[in-house]
Amino acid sequence: MASSASPPPPVPSARPAPHPVDEVPPVSHLAVFGLQHVLAMYAGAVAVPLIVGGAMKLSPADLAYLITADLLLCGIATLIQCVGFWRFGVRLPIMQGVTFAAVSPMVLIGTEGGGLPAIYGSVIVSGVAMILLAPVFGKLLRFFPPLVTGTVILIIGVSLLPVAGNWAAGGAGSPDFGAPKNLGLAAFVLVVVLGVQRFAPPFLSRIAVLVGIAVGMAVAVPFGFTDFGDVGDADWLGVSTPFHFGAPTFEPAAVVSMLVVALVIMTETTGDMIAVGEMTGRKVTARPLADGLRADGLSTVLGGVFNTFPYTAFAQNVGLVGMTRVRSRWVVAAAGGILVLLGLLPKLGAVVAAVPASVLGGAGLVMFGTVAASGLRTLATVDFRGTHHLTVVAVSVAIGMLPVGVPKIYAEFPDWFQTVMDSGISAGCITAILLNLLFNHGPGAADKGAVPGPRPAGDADDVPSGKSESEGAGRTDGE
Repeated sequence: MASSASPPPPVPSARPAPHPVDEVPPVSHLAVFGLQHVLAMYAGAVAVPLIVGGAMKLSPADLAYLITADLLLCGIATLIQCVGFWRFGVRLPIMQGVTFAAVSPMVLIGTEGGGLPAIYGSVIVSGVAMILLAPVFGKLLRFFPPLVTGTVILIIGVSLLPVAGNWAAGGAGSPDFGAPKNLGLAAFVLVVVLGVQRFAPPFLSRIAVLVGIAVGMAVAVPFGFTDFGDVGDADWLGVSTPFHFGAPTFEPAAVVSMLVVALVIMTETTGDMIAVGEMTGRKVTARPLADGLRADGLSTVLGGVFNTFPYTAFAQNVGLVGMTRVRSRWVVAAAGGILVLLGLLPKLGAVVAAVPASVLGGAGLVMFGTVAASGLRTLATVDFRGTHHLTVVAVSVAIGMLPVGVPKIYAEFPDWFQTVMDSGISAGCITAILLNLLFNHGPGAADKGAVPGPRPAGDADDVPSGKSESEGAGRTDGE
């Protein structure tokens, strides 16, 4: 009797699709999307070395050295954060750049407290402190419910709008600041970005900022907004060597002031990471938060060794993630690679630096507004009925906007207080955390901060087909 046919071998189950954060786009897309991130953050990335070096009256050669070192470390810090290794790196699409929170203390240290060696000594100590404190901050994540995270994301976006406004007007300190031609160019770029987003094919709509900047540059050059004269003067190769300006010194006062900055950096970075987690659909929990903060600390230590400054998540690029809905961390890793090249090849950096501020301003209005809108979407999941949540949001936003609207409001306060409160992001974040504790965690108060209310009408469209509403809830990227 013939034996029955053997059953066919089992068909191997298809591998689950990677999370959008872990998807690796084609190389051409990586390069284009990565360049878009670099252009969005370049002006902010080089501003801190220019400010600190200018205040210390460094020579043009030393200023150029600070800038190339900064770009190199921006790239390395971004790679550590996005790609990650062991317990370093949040592994989300987050660009890294030098924090503005450290500018005032570093200028004071550099001009009165020991020069660049004292700055770098205090930067190294603050980086080590951040590495050690990262697990502690990771355990504080339960104090960041949607009420707090939505408020912080909203404050991040709104506090960045003056940056876009300064760019649109020609750049702070420019002789023709606010000239109609500058604002006209910014408005033109804004229209191009919106037009590409609305009418272009999907791929082009995702690089609307890059297209807007490219078109803006094409208009800016013949009308004399910029020139490429500095490109010819720039060196082809530049390598930052450890302790170029001398061995670090460790002045107690400088170290203390930079430790305060470290706490500000960790607070701001926590808000940025939570914002990106919301936008990408990968919620940031205690462990990845600690890993991301630890990466900030390592990058800051490297900054002190390689002649640059403390590093943090760059809020400018948070808006770009939300606007383009390109959530792959490998795109931002590609941007980190581009920054490394710019740091090693100053001539390329000079080309990027030729982009007029007004062009960046037009794109920045969309990007930073997107961050604020993402915060509003997160707050839309919070139930405001019969609670004090509205008070938490109102007061936190007000405190966060004070130093943005009135920059000198804390001028008569001690330096450590100014370091914390002059940053609208850290001031608003601290206020939101404290008010949430007061109203939702105190004696007799129900912990309602993390309880979402009913989803607003229309949000069902954001749930991917084939998934229940509960599976799609919490996404803020609009996809």
